[in-house]
Amino acid sequence: MAIFKGAGVAIVTPMKENLEVNYDKLDEMIQYQIDNGTDCIVITGTTGESSTLTMEEHAQVIRAAVEMTKHRIPVVAGTGSNCTATAIQLTNDAYEAGCEGALVVTPYYNKATQKGLISHYGKIADSTKLPIIMYNVPSRTGCNIAPQTVATLVKEYENIVGIKEATGNVAQAVTMMDLCDGKLDMYSGEDGIVVPLMSIGAIGVISVWSNLAPQDVHDMCMAALDGDYKKASKLQLKGRALVDALFSEVNPIPVKRALNAMGFEVGPLRSPLTEMDTELAAKMIQIMKDYGLKVVE
Repeated sequence: MAIFKGAGVAIVTPMKENLEVNYDKLDEMIQYQIDNGTDCIVITGTTGESSTLTMEEHAQVIRAAVEMTKHRIPVVAGTGSNCTATAIQLTNDAYEAGCEGALVVTPYYNKATQKGLISHYGKIADSTKLPIIMYNVPSRTGCNIAPQTVATLVKEYENIVGIKEATGNVAQAVTMMDLCDGKLDMYSGEDGIVVPLMSIGAIGVISVWSNLAPQDVHDMCMAALDGDYKKASKLQLKGRALVDALFSEVNPIPVKRALNAMGFEVGPLRSPLTEMDTELAAKMIQIMKDYGLKVVE
């Protein structure tokens, strides 16, 4: 059975002005997501600034998310690393915290071979009982999981169950789904092509867009799962300009700026991320208003 179907939010990690994690605000954000239809909380991912959290903070944020969610919906924790041993430790932390799954990005910077990826994911899978969703985002990691490699992993390891597919390459996704013979739960990692990927068998999205408009993203996914592609496509197209704005600078720079504009007060970004360009932010805020989002600034 899938960890979740529908809209998983790649939730931000709120910060205080002194750059400490703001746990009170995280609780508020999780409640907002649950109240507005989100099907899964994905914590400590790229959008959650996991790369600038210490190991201790990483584990603490995961524990907090599980406690705040209270098992009303699943929590999936980002536990990937460019070091296999570190990824194993983070995945074990997620298991002990009570997560329902682990999102494990390909090892960045190292640029592992396909043989190396099989070894990396296999060792993590052998070390945990948690279901694992692989995360393929070569634009950030410099490393692409080939469809045949994905098929090998899902067929050899029972707890490697899914992939967050963020290449933007629909043809690769088609090949991947074909080779995996129904053993792969695919989630779109690109907010702009959720419905196209669901049309070939993906079961949802792990979404940045959901931070702002969780109900729309949930409804889009549910419509696609129900076979109502007219409704799903309408919502996908409604979000086009907003999604483009959310990726007009490196994620999560725009989404944090957008949430702050909505009054959520999720705080600043940790270095080396910087605040959003003023002109791009103004364009994004106008797009948010056109979309129908409440902007308070």
